[in-house]
Amino acid sequence: VALNPWDVALCVSGTIISCENAVVVVVIFYTPTFRAPMFLLIGSLATADLLAGLGLILHFAFIYFMPSEAVSLLTVGLLVTSFTASVSSLLTITIDRYLSLYNALTYYSEKTVTRTYIMLILTWGASVCYGLLPVMGWNCLKAPSACSVVKPLTKNHLVILSVSFFTVFAVMLQLYVQICRIVCRHAQQIAVQRHFPASSHDVATRKGIATLAVILGTFASCWLPFAIYCLLGDYSYPALYTYVTLLPATYNSMINPVIYAFRNQEIQKVLWTVCCGCFSSTMPFRSRSPSDV
Repeated sequence: VALNPWDVALCVSGTIISCENAVVVVVIFYTPTFRAPMFLLIGSLATADLLAGLGLILHFAFIYFMPSEAVSLLTVGLLVTSFTASVSSLLTITIDRYLSLYNALTYYSEKTVTRTYIMLILTWGASVCYGLLPVMGWNCLKAPSACSVVKPLTKNHLVILSVSFFTVFAVMLQLYVQICRIVCRHAQQIAVQRHFPASSHDVATRKGIATLAVILGTFASCWLPFAIYCLLGDYSYPALYTYVTLLPATYNSMINPVIYAFRNQEIQKVLWTVCCGCFSSTMPFRSRSPSDV
C-alpha cells in the first residue's frame, strides 16, 4: 500500500496524544490524593484520549504492515469507543462543574462520589456498546453502498454517532451558560460584600467568560466540522474530505490534557516533583472545587 501523508499525520497526532495522556493517567493513578470525583473524571478523559491515540497508531500500523479486515474492525471499534468516551467524559466533567457550583454546600459528600461512579459506568458502557457495533456485524464490508465517509462504518452508525455528538454539545453549551451566570452572580455578590470596585467584578466576569469560551470554542472547532461532514457526506466522496475533517477532531484529544489536567495546580506540583524535585512529594494538597479547574 502506498504511504498516505494523511495517515502519517494521524499517526503522529496519535503518538503525541498517547504521550500527553499517558502522563496524566500515570500521575492520577499513582497519586493517592487524587481520588476525588474531579480527578476521577479527568482520569477518565485522559484514559479515553490515551486509547484514542493508541488506536490511531495501531490503525496506521495494521494498514501498512498487517492489512486485515478483522483487524481493521477491531481498530475502528477501539477508535469509536475511545473517541465516544472522550466526548462523553467532557460532558461528565461539565456536569460535575455545574453541580459543584449549583450545590456547593452538598458537593463534598458520598452522594457526589456515587454519582461520579454512575456517570463513569454509563459513559464507558455506552462507549463500549458503540464500539462493539462494527465488530459484531454492523459494518459495510459486504455492502459497500451502505458505507459512510469512515469505512467500514455504515452510514446509519455514523449518523447515530453524529447526532449523539450534537446532543452532547447542546447539553454542554446549556450547562456552561448556566455556569457563566452562576459565576457572574457570585462575583457580583463578593464584590458587594467586600466593597470591591466594579472594575474588579468586571475583570473576574470577563476572565470566567473567556475561560468558558476557550473550552467550548476548542471543543466545537475540533469536532463540529467532522460531525457535520459525517451527516452530509457520502461514501462516494473523496477520502481527502474525511482526512481534512478528522485530523482536527483528533487535536481535541491533544488539547484536553492542557485544558483539564496540566492547568490544575495539584497535578502541576506532582509533575514538578517527578521532573525536578522542586516540591516535596509528601506536601499536602488542597482539594479544589471543579469550578476552579
